[in-house]
Amino acid sequence: MALNPVIAEVTARIVARSKDSRAAYLANMEHAIESQPGRAKLSCANWAHAFAASPGVDKVRALDPNAPNLGIVSAYNDMLSAHQPLEAYPALIKDAAREVGGTAQFAGGVPAMCDGVTQGRPGMELSLFSREVIAMATAVALSHDAFDAGLYLGVCDKIVPGLVIGALTFSHLPAVFVPAGPMTSGLPNSEKARIRALYAEGKVGRAELLEAEQASYHGPGTCTFYGTANTNQMLMELMGFHLPGSAFVHPNTPLREALVKEAARRAAAVTNKGNAFLPVGRMIDEKSIVNGVVGLMATGGSTNLALHLVAMAHAAGVILTLEDMDQISRATPLLARVYPNGSADVNHFQAAGGMAFVIRELLKAGLVHEDVQTIAGQGLSLYAQEPFLEDGALKWRDGATESLDTAIVRPASDPFSPEGGLRLMAGNLGRGVMKISAVKPEHHVITAPAAVFQEQEDFIAAFKRGELNRDVVVVVRFQGPSANGMPELHNLSPSISVLLDRGYKVALVTDGRMSGASGKTPAAIHVTPEAAKGGPLAYVQDGDMISVNAETGELKILVDEAALFARAPASVPASKPGFGRELFGWMRNGVGAADAGASVFA
Repeated sequence: MALNPVIAEVTARIVARSKDSRAAYLANMEHAIESQPGRAKLSCANWAHAFAASPGVDKVRALDPNAPNLGIVSAYNDMLSAHQPLEAYPALIKDAAREVGGTAQFAGGVPAMCDGVTQGRPGMELSLFSREVIAMATAVALSHDAFDAGLYLGVCDKIVPGLVIGALTFSHLPAVFVPAGPMTSGLPNSEKARIRALYAEGKVGRAELLEAEQASYHGPGTCTFYGTANTNQMLMELMGFHLPGSAFVHPNTPLREALVKEAARRAAAVTNKGNAFLPVGRMIDEKSIVNGVVGLMATGGSTNLALHLVAMAHAAGVILTLEDMDQISRATPLLARVYPNGSADVNHFQAAGGMAFVIRELLKAGLVHEDVQTIAGQGLSLYAQEPFLEDGALKWRDGATESLDTAIVRPASDPFSPEGGLRLMAGNLGRGVMKISAVKPEHHVITAPAAVFQEQEDFIAAFKRGELNRDVVVVVRFQGPSANGMPELHNLSPSISVLLDRGYKVALVTDGRMSGASGKTPAAIHVTPEAAKGGPLAYVQDGDMISVNAETGELKILVDEAALFARAPASVPASKPGFGRELFGWMRNGVGAADAGASVFA
């Protein structure tokens, strides 16, 4: 199938825009490759230090200059369900490396915090910046320069983007990402949302809420809704970082174990010790990144990736913009409905056809680049396959050619919507994004008076007092990266949903984030410039009429511009101490704008 002209046009524009930065990135990569692996330059004392604690067989093999040494960078901790299964991976990887004549070492760990635990808590103000910490921790882990490839173990929110940024910085090393997979299905997501709404209205107590939450989050693996964690896994598959079909295989199963070991064998195969050398800087290019954006739009993925994809692309010398994403979204049909965009969870999505079906449909429709490098080999068509075990041996076969449940996943010829899941919102209030895949068409356009809040707690208090039982555009400002680290505001969702269910026209406008759990309420988020930088949101007052139009992508305040900016801006709240927030002051001071990835590196 010929490439869709819009996808071709956007790709060409990204290539042209990125010409100089991409050339500089590739030049740095080639210089590192020509300099030879660091292990070849390490002194005997350096090398002895590197293997001092290794088993005897690994020490002997380390003397062989043709034996690949794999570095493992892991986000393991046993508190978070998505990362708990990673505990067993290093041993599996080391065994697999030995089977193919190599070695593997645990190079280092990176932090992994959970937005689900920190929602509405002070720790959430560290969340976005943890991405940068993870990237830097990845660099520290690889700084020993003793590795021929990297294996990156991580799943959730900021962890995968941080690992990707770190891996791309070591452009001369091959990179394989190794996921853990989703937990088994628990309480249906629709029921969980119902209980949350009842709790917000005071109709059930904390005991009932906790019971529902524990029934939802009940075992090892990723949370089963289609939030940032599972969007990350989709992305790693579509960009070729995973082995085909790796994303949504349950943890602690024979198939998952086989995929982990094969990831190690594949990493060893693509080092410069063999004939299939594939450094990550060559593997990931403008086409790979466009494929990732298409996947985000086709599956209705997390709004967080509007930040992370820009930052990840920048790490590879590629300049990606919100306009690129918006244009791709308008050309990409919505092929999946997974909660919060539907009632199914990712296990149902996997059973209905999963990534293999989606990728096959995107290829058939000419919406993704087939001619890309992946860790599995040349060509994205390899990812229309799914893994299986035959007599204990890992093999791949063609994935589903038809949807097994059209309420969950559909062909490109009969999509849920002709457009994708994300919309650029722009106007005299600034630029932001809206996740429209879960918003019903009748809620796409709203003009209503503003109710302005500086803190999400203030909004919740006003809701409980009954002050918001009306048509309203809720404005929550000073939530951007410079103000307080851009925490997710998901705690607002149940109350706003209740207002919507009561029949009011409601929208949210904020310079903060709402995450992959963004639901049925129209929410213009990531608004830039943020209020703390003097953006228009700082001048909005209660009662100002605001228009939010997801159809046209317009975000406007219906106040004369001269009169608006004649007002005194709201004062930036002082930074709050405690919970480690003091340590991140330099990041808040130096972070870039949300529409540029909210990065301290750009």
